[in-house]
Parts: sequence; C-alpha cells; structure tokens
Amino acid sequence: MDKRMKVVLCGANAYNKKYFLNPVFLRLPDQVKKELNILCVMFTQQQSGTFSMGFDEDGKLLLSTEHEPGDVKYDEASCEEAVRQIQEDKSELIWQLTLFYNVLMLGKSPEDIRI
Repeated sequence: MDKRMKVVLCGANAYNKKYFLNPVFLRLPDQVKKELNILCVMFTQQQSGTFSMGFDEDGKLLLSTEHEPGDVKYDEASCEEAVRQIQEDKSELIWQLTLFYNVLMLGKSPEDIRI
C-alpha cells in the first residue's frame, strides 16, 4: 500500500484471493461498489500482487500495487501501465469517488476539489 494513503477505499490480493471494501464506503451506490470489486479483482488476476485504492490526506485518490518477493508473475512495468490505463479509462469513476470522499467525508466544497 502506498505510504501516502491515509484511508483505504478498497483492494484485492492475488495471493489469498480476497477483496476488501472499507466499511466506511458502504454508502457508495451498489453499482460503484460492484465496479470497484471487478476493477480490483481483475487487476490482481491479470497482474498478480496486490492492488489498492485509497485517499491521501488531501483527498486525492491513489492507486497502489505491490508484490511479494519471488512473485515471477508480477511485472512492475506492466503494472504501472495497467494503473495508467485505469486512470485513463476510469477517469469519471475516479472523479466521482474523489468528489464523494472530499464532500461527504472531508466536508469540502465541490468547487474546491481538484484531481
């Protein structure tokens, strides 16, 4: 997990085949929760390792991936590209999650939020 991440939103682990959604975010719409589940699990199935999404202290959404030593399936360059692809393909979802967290959890005004 990225050390800048202060609040974990969700994550998946290829090694123990588990998905986690922070209970703080159960208020998210069911469709968003489902999309997050699919996104995280697919990432770890394709790339191996762990994948997590969470917020830093400024309310920015971070995507983080890690692996265990000796994981020959994990390729750092491929994971970095996969993260960039998620950021591009899921920019609307990232914006919505950032808005949700900053407004409802941090009490910020929508006008003050930047990605």
